[in-house]
Amino acid sequence: MTILGGIGMFLFGMKIMTDALREAAGSRLRHLLSQFTTTPLAGVLTGTAATAVVQSSSATTVMTIGFVGAGLLSFPQALGVIYGANIGTTVTGWIVTLFGFKLKLGSLALPALFGASLLALLGQGGWARLGRVLAGLCLLFIGLDMMQAGAAGFGDRLTPQTLPQGGLLGDLQLVLLGLAVTVVMQSSSAAMAVALVLLGSGGISFEQAAAMVIGMNLGTTVTAILASVGGSVTMRQTALANLLFNAGTALLAYPLLVLGGPVLTRAADAAGETTALVLFHTGFNLAGALMFLPFTAAFARRVERMVPDRSARVRPGGLDLALDPALLKDEGAAMDAVQTALGRVARHVFAALGRALAPVSDMRGLATVEDVARPALAEIEDYVTRINLPDGKPAERDRYGALLHQADHLERLIKRLERRSVVPVLLSDPALSRLSRTLGATLRRAADPAVDGLEADRLRRLAQRIEGRTRQHRRATLLHEHVGLISVAEMFDRTDAMRWLRRVAEHTARIAHYNGWMPGVTDRQAPDAPGPAMT
Repeated sequence: MTILGGIGMFLFGMKIMTDALREAAGSRLRHLLSQFTTTPLAGVLTGTAATAVVQSSSATTVMTIGFVGAGLLSFPQALGVIYGANIGTTVTGWIVTLFGFKLKLGSLALPALFGASLLALLGQGGWARLGRVLAGLCLLFIGLDMMQAGAAGFGDRLTPQTLPQGGLLGDLQLVLLGLAVTVVMQSSSAAMAVALVLLGSGGISFEQAAAMVIGMNLGTTVTAILASVGGSVTMRQTALANLLFNAGTALLAYPLLVLGGPVLTRAADAAGETTALVLFHTGFNLAGALMFLPFTAAFARRVERMVPDRSARVRPGGLDLALDPALLKDEGAAMDAVQTALGRVARHVFAALGRALAPVSDMRGLATVEDVARPALAEIEDYVTRINLPDGKPAERDRYGALLHQADHLERLIKRLERRSVVPVLLSDPALSRLSRTLGATLRRAADPAVDGLEADRLRRLAQRIEGRTRQHRRATLLHEHVGLISVAEMFDRTDAMRWLRRVAEHTARIAHYNGWMPGVTDRQAPDAPGPAMT
């Protein structure tokens, strides 16, 4: 009963600490993960660092799946993050060994838990998150002490002789035992802590613990597989890649255990068996990453062939929104997907308007905007309403507001494009034609997927320029009608076309602005900051 209570305390402490660390890392961690994962090798490093920071390989994997689904990462880059996440998750074992066993911080955990709880309850913002991190860490060490006390109570009832002994069959049974323990606990970190406690108490031998750790490393994939059921193709591909990688690492780890036994034994004698076990866990995950890394591109192609994307929701015009309901579990990943989906709709609309305002006007694209972009935008808006934002995350709420602003301006722009009759008026007026063609050229460039972003700064400057020029031209048009140079009907057509051009330019500038805005990462304006004047 004491061991079970200790495991529960350990799991609860891990959850509190992980959730608080994820909140503290916030959008900056997501930004760094997406920006620095440019190659599989960079993915290994960032995946290792991200998992070590948030203490959860599952959280890192969910973020990565969101990036792939949102088009921010390629699948080979995501595989590098998965390799790194498996390395980063071994950090918990080092924390348990160095601080729980070596320094024996469990005796200080109870009074520290009192202070951490007061900080979490009475503090605000970052101080409250720090209190939750410390409280989770204290619960982790208290749970570890409870597990050690419970293991000591077994006495002679749990010895290495009571578990399978040596040989291929015995090792296979121990691997399966470690896998089963991890599946039941749904946490490789907690399973690793149990193995370390039993090893430290003499309940199992080092060789038995090492075989169980191989199974525990493989058992972490079951959680991802279960989470991928009913998910997107990207999620299923990621889960399969994680399974194949861990299976390959397990096949590599067993020979390392057999052939490197003398080295590990000397390490166990010098630093202690628990340290040697954690070193073995980190070592074979690192070796697995080095083994898979040179073949990442081929590995990605193999996985994509094994789980082909036959159900991509591609609409007329090539709009693949990639709004995976499974990403709603992580508000950051869901907002990444929404931002990319809105960007794809915006590029479709920009391209159609850009072709209409080209030197040789092509109006066919505008005729399809209503049928293509509006249903896609409706689906995006429905998805946005299903994103659940927890309290105490102002940066995420600001970003959510930016997404709503962007969707609103897209809706308004699509509505204005229904009045296609103003385009010939703009292109036939010498004063307005140049501004219109400049806007068309800028929109065609922003719609190019090869261009990074939607040209927010360029569109903002152009919208301000159009605002000033059209005001001047409106006065000139009124004077022309007054002296009889144009008819009243022509005056109304021109002023109406000018108003349409000004507001279309304003909407495109705001769409581009909100699509590139990221709280706490860039120096862009906040969602409610002034941009091009809206009339």
